[in-house]
Amino acid sequence: MGQYILRRLLLLPVILFGVTLLIFGMLQFLSPAERAALYIKDIPKNPQALEGVIKRYGLDEPIYIQYWNWMVGVKDPNTGKRSGGVLRGDLGYSRTSSVPVSELIRLRFPATLELALWSVLPIVVIGVWLGVLAAMHHNGLFDQIARVFSIVGWSFPTFVFGLLVLMIFYAQLGWFPPGRLSNWAAEVVRSPDFHNYTKLVTVDAILNMRLDVFWDALRHLILPVITLSYLSWALLLRVTRSSMLEVLRQNYVTTARAKGLKEGLVIRRHVLRNALIPVATITGFVVIGLLNGVVITETVFNYPGIGSAMARAALQLDVVTVLGMTLFSGTIIVLMNLLVDVMYAVIDPRVRLQ
Repeated sequence: MGQYILRRLLLLPVILFGVTLLIFGMLQFLSPAERAALYIKDIPKNPQALEGVIKRYGLDEPIYIQYWNWMVGVKDPNTGKRSGGVLRGDLGYSRTSSVPVSELIRLRFPATLELALWSVLPIVVIGVWLGVLAAMHHNGLFDQIARVFSIVGWSFPTFVFGLLVLMIFYAQLGWFPPGRLSNWAAEVVRSPDFHNYTKLVTVDAILNMRLDVFWDALRHLILPVITLSYLSWALLLRVTRSSMLEVLRQNYVTTARAKGLKEGLVIRRHVLRNALIPVATITGFVVIGLLNGVVITETVFNYPGIGSAMARAALQLDVVTVLGMTLFSGTIIVLMNLLVDVMYAVIDPRVRLQ
């Protein structure tokens, strides 16, 4: 297993290099003048200023030199020091948020991470549990209900379901508001007496012994979590059910039952572990989507995460922010794929031999 993980780790830099090439290639669709205009706020754009930016950042240089400068930074001809560069953590300047893109990610990612952490457990546990029960009661009443549940959930547009629960639980009942915090709770979190250890409001509220802030943050998380969970349950239920039914038809399951093993033991020992391999793949992609910021959900609920920031940047044609966050998202995808590969090796011993 160690050699299998080592091979995947050795491939990681190569894959990340390919991701940077892809992102940089997208930038080449813009002309040097169009890319220089991203650095200039004045409208109409000053031709002299455009030319100065093109020369300063080497936007008229050969592509391989531009890629090198984009990765390691541009050398100052007077001091010889390099500034900027992706490897130095400089992803450009966000025109829409008036902060560097790396700073924008640092500010927004904790909110997305908190939403993902609160969503992933109910998504995986309940989704897999429903799929297992549906397979064990194949063609029974529960299976029929679960199939209708999954079809409806898979067919429901995210923004429609989000607006529906927002209308019922906020507009009508006033229980669960949008956003991340109420105004009074936000003031408490920003106060010097409140220590932001992790930047995750629910966790920091517990560490600061502010259960009122914890409850307020939790109230704001409930509707986005419900929206993400229901739509993901539909997918995990279908995949788990199909995988379970396929494994249940295998000869070794029939043999285990013929030996007199209890049904629960057969499911746990012989069926569930083998059925979880495709489920692990789907779970990995669900987590990737959560960590990258679920754009529609965050936008509908006015949740200040990565997804809503990217949507705002895209609407205002902030190319630098979009590309910087795309590179960040690509890195998350690569790392999560590595984690899914490791999960394969843990679930299925046969993978360790490949």
